[in-house]
Amino acid sequence: MSSVAQLIGYALVFYIGLRVVRFTLHKSSLHNIPGPPSDSWFTGNTKRLFHLQGWGYQRQLVETYGRVFAVNGLLNTKSLYTFDPRALHSIYVKDQDVVYEESEMLLSSFMLYLGPGLLATLGDQHRRQRKMLNPLFSAKHLREMAPIFTHIIHKLEDAISARVKDGPQEIDMLNWMGRTALELIGQGGLGHSFDPLTEDVADDFTDSVKAFFPVQSQLPLMARLLLPTLVKLGPAAFRRKVVKMLPEGPSQTMRRISDALSTRSQELVDEKKRALEQGDEAVKQRVGEGRDIMSVLLRENMRASEEDRLTDEEVVAQVSTLVLAAMDTTSNALSRILHQLTLHPEVQQKLREEIVQARDDGTGKLRDLDYDEVMELPYLDAVCRETLRVYPPVGALMRVVRKDAVLPLSAPIRGRDGTLMDAVPVKKGLRIFTDIRACNTNKELWGPDACEWKPERWLSPLPRALEEAHIPGVYSHLMTFIGGGRACIGFKFSQLEMKVVLATLIPTLSFELSDKPITWNAAGVAYPSVGESVKSAMPLRVTRIKV
Repeated sequence: MSSVAQLIGYALVFYIGLRVVRFTLHKSSLHNIPGPPSDSWFTGNTKRLFHLQGWGYQRQLVETYGRVFAVNGLLNTKSLYTFDPRALHSIYVKDQDVVYEESEMLLSSFMLYLGPGLLATLGDQHRRQRKMLNPLFSAKHLREMAPIFTHIIHKLEDAISARVKDGPQEIDMLNWMGRTALELIGQGGLGHSFDPLTEDVADDFTDSVKAFFPVQSQLPLMARLLLPTLVKLGPAAFRRKVVKMLPEGPSQTMRRISDALSTRSQELVDEKKRALEQGDEAVKQRVGEGRDIMSVLLRENMRASEEDRLTDEEVVAQVSTLVLAAMDTTSNALSRILHQLTLHPEVQQKLREEIVQARDDGTGKLRDLDYDEVMELPYLDAVCRETLRVYPPVGALMRVVRKDAVLPLSAPIRGRDGTLMDAVPVKKGLRIFTDIRACNTNKELWGPDACEWKPERWLSPLPRALEEAHIPGVYSHLMTFIGGGRACIGFKFSQLEMKVVLATLIPTLSFELSDKPITWNAAGVAYPSVGESVKSAMPLRVTRIKV
């Protein structure tokens, strides 16, 4: 046996032994909370719960056990599963800094692959980064970037139109949405053009960003669970040497992805610094004309007090973090919207009519909409909100209890012994899974058709029960972008991107299903594939419309 295999074996034995001791000596605080029986003494419910096609099982649990229940993890260690509004408020807002934090598994993963950016930091360091970045995602700043968005998306429209000029064609729209999202965050966020959108260009950074979440989801569950321990073994050089000795597979692919992201991020920051040193005129000659997020961030960081200033390592980490967070989530959400429009052609036509009417310049030609006009189209807004409600790109998140506490509930639940409980005692180390999709489709709040995709629901007053529930999300009574101090910093950027893409493409292109079945996979960020394949793709039949 190789030294690497022995090291991993020892770590695995140590981890299992530790869990067995803890399981034996400590009675779970969730012993009275209802939940499903374990599927296995070793994996509990995790295989079905975190399967790429785990949607049905997750929905079954929600329908059977309600807002709060216990699930079985490795070695049948109990975890809490909830979408209760008051519990979510405590987890994400009220007690976020004191009791509930991101899991070490997730933090370690982002720190290892991306560096100390927003997704990998906690406490004062995270707050300091958000303080510096928040103004860059304001409506005021996005309004200035709207023309950049429109210019890029017209190039997308031209590229797709050229491919269907001789008649309908099958086109992988996920690929085009990903390329567009990368170029939008590239020019609007980093002042850099990754993709001309007029020709196919190979790029290591682009390929690495696209592959990040699909490859990460292929890592063995045990490897992900051991990551917080493994990243502390020796210096970074030693860990890199160990990883290089592992067999070819997802671990090696993730190493290459991380290297590509780090290298290009450093290059982009260095280029931007050199331009800033040459003065404002040099900055204006570059992509983004100095209005991009990274240019503004570097300028503000230079002016910041020492206690607020980000280190060079933190600035570089923000590049990969922002690109990764902005690309997959928004491009996959846009792909989901296009897929829904093919399943509901009447909605696609109604949306087209609204946009064409708004863009009509009075002579029958289409004009571009400014920021306020595109953001205020009611049916476009309804289609976007409804898709983000029923199909959030990130379906669930995990938090870990950092000290013993009591988690309040919106209404009592009945324990296994028959007693009513209006709160759940939670102990340090307990994992809590928060189901974003279940919260967004809670029938108690949204009504019996909560799981159905109906954009029209947003054109009427929302249910009173929903407004009284006080969902702690930053967006539209939804948990899609979560809430509190770790809410998605770029949700307004994402909204603008989705709306400008749809307002540009829908009037001139028609989308239909092809003969290839589309399957959505429950990875870290939900993504589509064809049939039983796990490779990301979403082929649609696209036709040019004469306007």
